[in-house]
Amino acid sequence: MSRPRSAPDLYLLSKASTLYYLRDLTQAEIAKRLGVSRPTVSRLLNEARERGIVTIRVTPAPGMHLDLESQMESRYHLEEAVVVSAEKRRSGDILRQIGGAASAYLARTVQPGETIGLAWGHTLNAMVQATPALPREGLRIVQILGGVGPPDGKAYAADMVRRLARQLGAAPVLLPAPGVVSTPAGRDALRKDPHVMSALKAHDKLDTAFVGIGSLLTNEVLNDGHSLPRGTFKRLVDAGAVSDIALRFFDDAGRAVHTALDDRILGISVEQLRKVKRVVAVAGGKDKIDAIRSALRTGIVNVLVTDQATATALADE
Repeated sequence: MSRPRSAPDLYLLSKASTLYYLRDLTQAEIAKRLGVSRPTVSRLLNEARERGIVTIRVTPAPGMHLDLESQMESRYHLEEAVVVSAEKRRSGDILRQIGGAASAYLARTVQPGETIGLAWGHTLNAMVQATPALPREGLRIVQILGGVGPPDGKAYAADMVRRLARQLGAAPVLLPAPGVVSTPAGRDALRKDPHVMSALKAHDKLDTAFVGIGSLLTNEVLNDGHSLPRGTFKRLVDAGAVSDIALRFFDDAGRAVHTALDDRILGISVEQLRKVKRVVAVAGGKDKIDAIRSALRTGIVNVLVTDQATATALADE
């Protein structure tokens, strides 16, 4: 027969809690003052919270969205969601605000010796532009998709890698080849180039990857009429594609969509993306809600940096 539990000593529960939470004494100091062991003090503090003697309230500073972030983390099984206010509805303002938040996340989490992959796009470019000089020892910044768009554009992958590497005091690892090759044979030939081969091997060793999320309807590469072969957009639509991460496409349920385009992409593969320790997606705006939902369902994304309106739409479903 189990021994009945003794009634709680409400005085001790309250006294220990007062000394710890209001007078900032350590558990060792409280144990000495009350004449009990340190494990007893720990037990008293835990029990005080369980019984409601102690309640902890967090009051976020204005402009923070901690509850919304928690909803996103729970709903989409994220390691972290970072949600920023975006009161101005112009796309340029949202890009800058999300990019600034992504830069702050990078500064907070980057560790010496890491290998960081970087994709391409306007939102990631906003992150790079917002990143101050933050030198770290032994960093590598790896281009994870060959060149896409005009080489003189600031959102061009190689240029972004160089600029971010310069700010972090890192070694840039460039992928000196187009992101979309005219034929599978051409892609295979480029893979044999020693510089290309070195970059592709680095894709297997990424600690973190910063990626954008593309929408089929707004992706410039799909809709500019010359970056991809004629008929690519229709084939992707027919296959059910909704989003892309580094030109790897996914349907609404987050399943990979395979077309002939896969054999012409020179960049990180879906399998390699899944092996990255932490994938940080930086994306927002009402035009990308469906695409972001699709990307989150892939299980590839660990961290999302987005705006309040987008997060609210995704969390309220």
